[in-house]
Amino acid sequence: MKFLHTSDWHLGRSFHRVNLLGAQAAFVDHLVETVREHRVDAVLVSGDVYDRAVPPLPAVELYDRALHRLADLGVPTVMISGNHDSARRLGVGAGLIGRAGIHLRTDPAGCADPVVLADVHGDVALYGLPYLEPALVKDEFGAPKVSHEAVLGAAMDRIRADLADRAPGTRSVVLAHAFVTGGQASDSERDIAVGGVEAVPAAVFDGIDYAALGHLHGCQTINERVRYSGSPLAYSFSEADHRKTMWLVELGPAGEVTAERIDTPVPRPLARLRGRLEDLLADPALAGREDSWVEATLTDPVRPEDPMARLATRFPHTLSLAFDPEGREEDGTASYAQRLRGRSDQEIAEDFVAHVRGGGGADEAERGVLRAAFDEVRVQSSREDREHRQESAR
Repeated sequence: MKFLHTSDWHLGRSFHRVNLLGAQAAFVDHLVETVREHRVDAVLVSGDVYDRAVPPLPAVELYDRALHRLADLGVPTVMISGNHDSARRLGVGAGLIGRAGIHLRTDPAGCADPVVLADVHGDVALYGLPYLEPALVKDEFGAPKVSHEAVLGAAMDRIRADLADRAPGTRSVVLAHAFVTGGQASDSERDIAVGGVEAVPAAVFDGIDYAALGHLHGCQTINERVRYSGSPLAYSFSEADHRKTMWLVELGPAGEVTAERIDTPVPRPLARLRGRLEDLLADPALAGREDSWVEATLTDPVRPEDPMARLATRFPHTLSLAFDPEGREEDGTASYAQRLRGRSDQEIAEDFVAHVRGGGGADEAERGVLRAAFDEVRVQSSREDREHRQESAR
C-alpha cells in the first residue's frame, strides 16, 4: 500500500512579508498530481495545516479546494491538527467530510479509532494522533505527569491496545505531531516545550509499522519507521539548505517500509550571505544568488550608507538585513532576532532576569515559577478547544 506523507502546510503564512499563497497553491497542485501519477492509496497530512488558529479567508479557501480535489480523486486522506491549528475549527464537520474520504482527526479522545484500509495483503489501520497539549489531555489519558512523553506514551498505549484486538497481521500507521528526540529543528517552528521538556523518544512508536510525523520543518529520518516529511515550503532562512519534499511510502505485506522523497516546487531559492557590502556587490561567485530571496549579514566595521538599496541593485529580492561588524566584541549590537534565535521562551525569560539584576540569574525556585507561568499561558491559549469539546459532549 502506498502513502504520500506530508505535513506543516502552514496555509496563510508569509515569508518576511512575501505572500506565499500562490506558492502554497502550486504545492497543492503538485500534491494532487503526485497522488494521481504514483497511484497513491492514501494521503497523510501530519498537522499544522494552517499557520494560526484563525486563518485568513484566502487560506481557508485554498484548504477547501485542496480537500475537494483530493476527494474527487477518490483517494482517502487522513489529516490531524498540529500545534498551530485550532483543533476545534479544523475538525468542524469531520463526520460529514469523512463520508467523502477526508478523515479529520482532531479530537485526542478518538486517537484509537483508526481509518481502516485494505489491500490484497489485509488491513492497514491508520491512527490519527493530533497534537497533544499535555496539561489539557493529561486526565483524558490518565498520564502520570504533565509532559509530552507522558501523554504521547499513554495515547500510544491506547492505539496499541486497539491494534492488539484486530486481526493478526493488521499493519499500522500513526500520524503524530510532536518533537521526537534526534530531530533537527529550524527557526520557524513554534516552541512546544512544557516544563522545559519537549522531546519524546522515538521508542514511543515501537510496535507501529510507520510513524508519519509533523512539526519539524526539515525532511528527516529518525529511523526506518519514524520519519518527518518536513514543510513543503521554506518558512525561515534557517531552512536555506533544506531540500523540500514529501515521502512516498510503500508498506509491504509484512509491514516492510520503503520510502522515496518527492521534491516539492520551490518558488524562489534562499541565500544567506555574509561579508562586507562592497565584497557582496562585487563577488562573481554570488552570481547564482541574484534571483534568490536573500538574508544578508554585513560585517563592515562602520555601517555603510543606504545598505538595503545598494544590496537591491544586485540582489533585488533581499528580504532581511543584519549587521555584525568585524572585530567588535559582543556589545549587544546584534539584532533582536539574532539574540533570540534558537532560544526557548524559558531561556529568554531567564536571560531577562539576569539582565535586570546585573548578571545574577534566576535560582531554581524562580525558574520553576517561570516554567509554571509559561505552562499556564499554553493552557489558556488552548482552553477554547477544550471548552468546545466539553460543550459538544453535553
